[in-house]
Amino acid sequence: MAEGQPGYKLIYFNARGRAEHIRYVLAFAGVDYVDERISKERWPELKKSMPFGQLPVLEVDGQRIAQSNAIARYLARKHGLVGADEWEAMQCDMLVDSLGDLRTELLQFQKEDDLFKKEEKKAKFVKETIPLFLNKFEKTIAQNNGFAVGSTTTWADFVFAVALENFEQMFGSAALEHYPNLRGLKQRVHAIPAIAEWISRRPHTNS
Repeated sequence: MAEGQPGYKLIYFNARGRAEHIRYVLAFAGVDYVDERISKERWPELKKSMPFGQLPVLEVDGQRIAQSNAIARYLARKHGLVGADEWEAMQCDMLVDSLGDLRTELLQFQKEDDLFKKEEKKAKFVKETIPLFLNKFEKTIAQNNGFAVGSTTTWADFVFAVALENFEQMFGSAALEHYPNLRGLKQRVHAIPAIAEWISRRPHTNS
């Protein structure tokens, strides 16, 4: 750790999940940190000690910060990843929140216990919800020449890259066939040397 740099510990499960975009920010910024991965067996005993009983949590010199996007935004501000001005910072927030809405829609059918209703919800998600969101994202990225916001890399790019990687894993490698700009953004982010280096050595996980 560089002299004068805060001591960081990122606490999460052994998964990409809600922490991977934070890891991208840290990798891009070249920040040393402890990547603490909690086993499912240990989680019940640790849960009560975490803010709001959730992960991920970032420790900054021993002080704990909760909520994945609050953590990522805090680090992005510190390392110049929130765009050129307040307007671009707001656009980052808007796109990240919109991706959060899409994730909420996904969870609605994934958590459905009734198999018939689950298939109904999945069909609607695939045929209606995904195109609605992805077409809007595709247009935005095309207008920004391959960036989520503005003309430079922001933390929103990292959120998209992680989400799109998960999307392809869930629906197949051809899932982005009709969204070349989204696929191009993911590929561009994953080709950034610091991100590529992180991906090459991160633990293999299914999600």
